[in-house]
Amino acid sequence: MQSTRRNLPQLLGDARRWFEEGLLAAMEAAGAAPVSPTQAQLFAVLDDDGTTVSELARRMSVTRQTAHQAVHALVAAGLLEQVPDPASARQRLIRRTEEGQRAHHQAGIILERLEEQLAERIGRDTVDALRATLEAPWGRPPSPNSP
Repeated sequence: MQSTRRNLPQLLGDARRWFEEGLLAAMEAAGAAPVSPTQAQLFAVLDDDGTTVSELARRMSVTRQTAHQAVHALVAAGLLEQVPDPASARQRLIRRTEEGQRAHHQAGIILERLEEQLAERIGRDTVDALRATLEAPWGRPPSPNSP
């Protein structure tokens, strides 16, 4: 008999999708250009001073090609730009344009509202406990040989 209990990574994935779907719907309703969940994730992991495509791919756990495609779509939408990396003549940094900064700020406000809506649904104490648990240092993932 198969267990119906979902594992923690599945539950965390559902929680992430809840926020992503709420964010993307609210951004679109506000007139922002539609973006994919991958593009929204890229925006979230981008450093203010810029980030290389390789580093974006690592942070997003996607291939360089996937990150590159997301970058190019967001550049075409006017939300990101590519600039020379002062630390490397061979690399370019990806950073937000002024329009991208506005969209990022707007997304932050929407995410705060979504968190408040979640607190209304499941309780402020529960949301605070969830945040504290997720912010706690977990350490490195266990290796196959560790107890």
